[in-house]
Amino acid sequence: MSTPEESRSVVVERDMPHAPSKVWRALTESALIDDWLMTNDFVPVVGHKFQLRTDPMPHWNGVLECEVLEVAPHRRLVYAWCSSGAEAAGGLKTVVEWTLSPSATGTLLRMEQSGFLGKDENNRRGAEYGWQKYFGKLQDLVGVL
Repeated sequence: MSTPEESRSVVVERDMPHAPSKVWRALTESALIDDWLMTNDFVPVVGHKFQLRTDPMPHWNGVLECEVLEVAPHRRLVYAWCSSGAEAAGGLKTVVEWTLSPSATGTLLRMEQSGFLGKDENNRRGAEYGWQKYFGKLQDLVGVL
């Protein structure tokens, strides 16, 4: 009998000197998500299926098939994050969870992308790098809202 494979996560936290309402806007308004993450058709409604799109690359068509799993305005947002396209069949299937907590200086923003299996190690490393870049763009955007 085999045991289930243990999954790994990528976690990024940043204390942003902005109100949770401003950070929430950047996480949930489609036009703003375009500015810091990817082109999308996101709507913050549980059950809504949406896509995130970027430039295709070898072995990936650049499309993520996602579904909103939880919405608690100004506090928590969770969605499924799955690779798309024939090249990604059986590929990356993770969950992205955003948590916003008031802090002494504004908002502590925590993102956890969970569900990386052993076969996904290259994707996990790429996500660690990518989320740092995205967080920088997100922080810049929230600063001008």
